[in-house]
Amino acid sequence: MNTIEVQVKGIVQGVGFRPFVYRLAKTYKLTGKVWNTSSGVEILISGEQQALDGFLEELHTTPPPLARIDDISISPSSKSFFSGFEILESQSDPNSFMPISPDICICEDCRTELFDPNDRRYRYPFINCTNCGPRLTIIHNIPYDRPQTTMSVFPMCEDCLEEYSDPENRRFHAQPIACPVCGPKIAFISQGESVEGEEGLAKARRFLREGKIIAVKGLGGYHIACDAANISAVTSLIERKHRSDKPLALMSFNEHTINKYCTISANESLLLNSIQHPIVLLEKKANNDLPEILATRQKNLGFMLPYTPLHLLLLEPGENFPEVLVMTSGNLSEEPIAYEDSDATLRLSPLADGFLTHNREIRTRADDSVVSSVNNRTYFYRRSRGYAPDAIKLPFELPEVIGCGAELKNTFCLTKNNYAFVSHHIGDLENFETLHAYESGIKHYQNLFRVTPEIVAIDTHPDYLSTKFGLDYASSRDIPVRQIQHHHAHLASCLADNSWDSPEPVIGCIFDGTGYGEDGHIWGGEFLLGSYTGFSRELHLREVPLPGGDSSIRNPSKIGIAYLLDAGLLDDRDLQPFEVYTRSQIEVLQQQITQKINTPLTSSMGRLFDAVSSILGIRQKVTYEAQAAIELEYFCNPSENGRYKIELDTEGIDTRTIIRSIVNDFHMGKDLGVISGRFHNTIAYLCLEASKIIASKTKVQNIGLSGGVWQNRTLLKKTIPLLENNGFSVLLHNQVPANDGGISLGQVAVAAKQTHK
Repeated sequence: MNTIEVQVKGIVQGVGFRPFVYRLAKTYKLTGKVWNTSSGVEILISGEQQALDGFLEELHTTPPPLARIDDISISPSSKSFFSGFEILESQSDPNSFMPISPDICICEDCRTELFDPNDRRYRYPFINCTNCGPRLTIIHNIPYDRPQTTMSVFPMCEDCLEEYSDPENRRFHAQPIACPVCGPKIAFISQGESVEGEEGLAKARRFLREGKIIAVKGLGGYHIACDAANISAVTSLIERKHRSDKPLALMSFNEHTINKYCTISANESLLLNSIQHPIVLLEKKANNDLPEILATRQKNLGFMLPYTPLHLLLLEPGENFPEVLVMTSGNLSEEPIAYEDSDATLRLSPLADGFLTHNREIRTRADDSVVSSVNNRTYFYRRSRGYAPDAIKLPFELPEVIGCGAELKNTFCLTKNNYAFVSHHIGDLENFETLHAYESGIKHYQNLFRVTPEIVAIDTHPDYLSTKFGLDYASSRDIPVRQIQHHHAHLASCLADNSWDSPEPVIGCIFDGTGYGEDGHIWGGEFLLGSYTGFSRELHLREVPLPGGDSSIRNPSKIGIAYLLDAGLLDDRDLQPFEVYTRSQIEVLQQQITQKINTPLTSSMGRLFDAVSSILGIRQKVTYEAQAAIELEYFCNPSENGRYKIELDTEGIDTRTIIRSIVNDFHMGKDLGVISGRFHNTIAYLCLEASKIIASKTKVQNIGLSGGVWQNRTLLKKTIPLLENNGFSVLLHNQVPANDGGISLGQVAVAAKQTHK
């Protein structure tokens, strides 16, 4: 008889790991005990060596579906006798930490029970088990036990306690376990009247059927919902939400319904049905019956499947009930999603005719994640519910670092050992509410993962709120600050995302809208050569004046005129951007540019897309970020093979030739789809030609694509095969977004490597 002590680290709490160990020990007739700690799961187990070997093999190879084993350590123990095998209470260690499972969509077993009239949880909106349900959004602290969650205020009834205490039961130690007798309850509130349970649910469904708008409390916050096919309801929602042209997220009861409106590839189907149930960007079918205003000038619709039992009950098919609901974030434009009941009542009452709510508190807000499929892999636009705070495991050890992220699409990142904990989506740090969510999120993650930062990593832009926060944070704790150039952080993020651990440099095609350059100019169309420890700026787009600085981003017409002036085409007044302004306004704009009055120089690829969109008359003012570029992509004819001439000079990649060619095609009456197609092809070939030039000098064949412009799937799908067919190996993002939502990961990787180089 031998006794061993086994320590398991990874996502091993709240996922049925201890009952799995218990059943495995019983199968092999082993004795001992298992318990949770703040760093994982501890097992003390005794038996014949052959049985122990079998136990350890299955421990490695057949863990529960939601578990993720990162490390198993085994050591001999002097203890040698146990009367049986038991599961002990959790032991907390304030100095230890462990990864935490994200929130998981309802599993098939619970879904079956939800609609089974013979089950005691029939139609119960909070049905869950060890394999599904809330995690991050309800947890206060680790270990992940019920007293440390927002479920602590719901004492279990005898039946639930029996299931919770039975290692053979699917709900053994399922911390959010509940039933209609003892658990949370729903209510529908409208005009001061509150109706609970099935009656409240029925009233909420009636509101939706009648074309009204309701607020729905979900896992990580409130949604605003209405009938997506009712153009009057959708128009009213857009007006109330001040959302204008920004696309709206949609939800349907099943994939079969979504297939009526969008094409769904095999991998997109896997994403829709994954345990995360994110919003998946799917190509619209021609002549689908949904209103165009759901996603104006967009090739895609963002669909998700119901991921909570409440969503399933709300969308259950019925006579005259909508097949598709708008399910957009519960907020006004640019505000963080509402998640506290009092705040939701205050902020969402002007938007909603009624509230479908419940009395389970949300501890941490979490927006829905947004993904697409690229090369049959997950490609993130927003990483949040279902994915955060799942740790990104890096191939090297890091000191404890906080990456403060960027200004837009902010996330923060904390590191511990070789884990990077990238936060849920925070949003744009442009108002007090979002900044408060950012600061409270950092405190919560530090507590959960026992991180006390030794280094603060910030962007070099002096005016970012995240930069100012990082400087104050470091100053108050007397710890060092690392300023990481924005596009270097993008490159490092792509490397870390791909578990890159080589000192060899990589070519970075870093395309975005705005990033503070080392020369004080606005970068964004960059070809870098670098690694975690440093970079050189090899090539970039020609710098063009940006009239009015950041304010021009909302007015692509100004950017279009700046690029036309740069290309020597200011006298061509028949072009679309000039129609926005009077002659005197154009003269003032010209003087502003020529006299360099508030006209910072930019090499931004995002601004080049804006300029082309404006010149072609597609978009002169924007109502949301990247709208002009998105609509330019919408008009792109994917079968167009032509492209424009690319010229490189000592001042960078000459955009003037491209602009003149586009204007020439426009005057010749070429179709917008042809011109947009040629422009997209030109940028793809630009990546190839620039990379060839850098590779000829350096022999580097690995290329990382990062930055918000790479959210353009048309450009991405044109560029990847071009590079690969010419011998380059392409690194794409697949765990964090290519946009600024991935910046914080790059910041911590650079700070860590530069500290230890």
